[in-house]
This record gives sequence, structure tokens and C-alpha cells, in this order.
Amino acid sequence: MAYTKENFKKDTFILQMLVSRDFKLKYRRSFLGILWSILNPLLMMIVMSVVFSFIFRFSIENYALYLILGMTLFNLMAVSTNAGVMSIINAAPLIKKIRVNKLVFPLETVVFELVNYALSLVAVALVIAYQLISGESIPLTLNIFFLPLLLFYMLMFCAGLSLLLSALAVFFRDIIYLWGVVILAWTYATPLFYSVNDLAPWVKDVMNFNPMYHFVNYIREIVLWGTTPSLTENFICFAVAIASLALGLFVFRKTEKRFILHV
Repeated sequence: MAYTKENFKKDTFILQMLVSRDFKLKYRRSFLGILWSILNPLLMMIVMSVVFSFIFRFSIENYALYLILGMTLFNLMAVSTNAGVMSIINAAPLIKKIRVNKLVFPLETVVFELVNYALSLVAVALVIAYQLISGESIPLTLNIFFLPLLLFYMLMFCAGLSLLLSALAVFFRDIIYLWGVVILAWTYATPLFYSVNDLAPWVKDVMNFNPMYHFVNYIREIVLWGTTPSLTENFICFAVAIASLALGLFVFRKTEKRFILHV
């Protein structure tokens, strides 16, 4: 059956309602509410800055900004996919009652976290302002306008992972627990709080196969170092993102007709 304009409007409306619902649930009975999207990355950055600057003594220029840029972007992927892996299972009561495009459930987790990430950029701006006032040298350039392009790459990448994981989790519940371990290992395998320059040459070569390394490096280039991401780096990010989305869509579409029998 062809996907019509009416189908698109219906799916968009459902997506908006789901995102709105999750925001209300996330901040329900919270005094500070949506401000936690800004405070949480700031507080985490402060704790990790103290730990890695004074205890482990990592000497990286503009370390607070280096840290929060990596943490917030990685968290976008980690939280959206952690929610995405459960999205179809959690939506089982709705899927069994009404006919709805099942794609909206894993996609909603990514859109919701993308909005949260946009709010966390206020925390990034506060860190930049503080470091500039403190006399730190941060080259603010027009390269910041590459940020929407990076977010487009991240949207495709995270959407693909969420589609893939949500479909697999319906049939293999072990995926839910395994993905938590993968995220933990991936956190330490990505230079979020350490520099890639501190690694052995062979580890640097392996790092090139880590998609999040390229995405994190991309945002640090445009915000922290004031450089323009190369065509090669853009190609890598786009290729990884489109491959993730294509694989996720393929697996999801191949299996979605059997979801109702297993959720």
C-alpha cells in the first residue's frame, strides 16, 4: 500500500503527541522541570572535570568544554537507543488495539532525545561563556553553522540503531541487557574524557572504526577548535549514518508484521 500524504500527517501527529507525552512524564512532579536538561550535563561535567583533572590529571586544554561536548553528544546516542530498544515492547498495548505505523515508536525516542540535546546546548553555551570570561582562548567561528548538519547525521545514525534494536528485542529479549553492556564498553572506547593522542598508535587506528569517535570529533572541531570538518570526515559521518538507517529500516520492515505475535 502506497504511503500517502494523509499517512504522513497522521504519523507526524502521533510522533508529536508521543514526544509531548514523554516530556510531561519526564518532568512530572519535578520542581525545576525542564531546567534539568541544562543542569544535568553541567553537574556531570563538573564532577567528571574534578575527577579527571585533579585525580587522574588529564591535561587537555579547555577541558570542561572538551568534556561536555563529548558527553552530551554521546548521551544523545546512548539514551535514545536505550529507550529505542524497548520502544516496540512498551507500545505493545497500543499496537494490539489500533492500526498504527510502528516506525513512530523507535523514531519518537530519538526525536525526544534530540530535543533534550538541543536544550543541553544551553549548558554548552554557559561553559563557553564562563571560559571566555576566565580568559580561556576559544576560537568561535562560523563553523558553528555545521552543527545542524552534524545533528542530521546523528538523527539518521540513532534512528537506524533504534529501529534495528527495537525489532531485534521483540524476538530476542537478551538484546535489552546486552545493549546496556555495549553502551558501557562504547563509553570507555570513545575519547570523551581522555585524548586520542594519549593512545598507542594501533589503538588510534582502531578508533577510526568507532562511529561515535567521528561524531564527537566533529563537534569538537566546529565548537572547540574552530576548524572546518574535512570532506573526508563529512563523508565518513554521512556514510555511517545512512548505513545505520538503511540497515535499521530493512530489519524493521522485514520483521514488523510479526511483532504482534511476540510483544
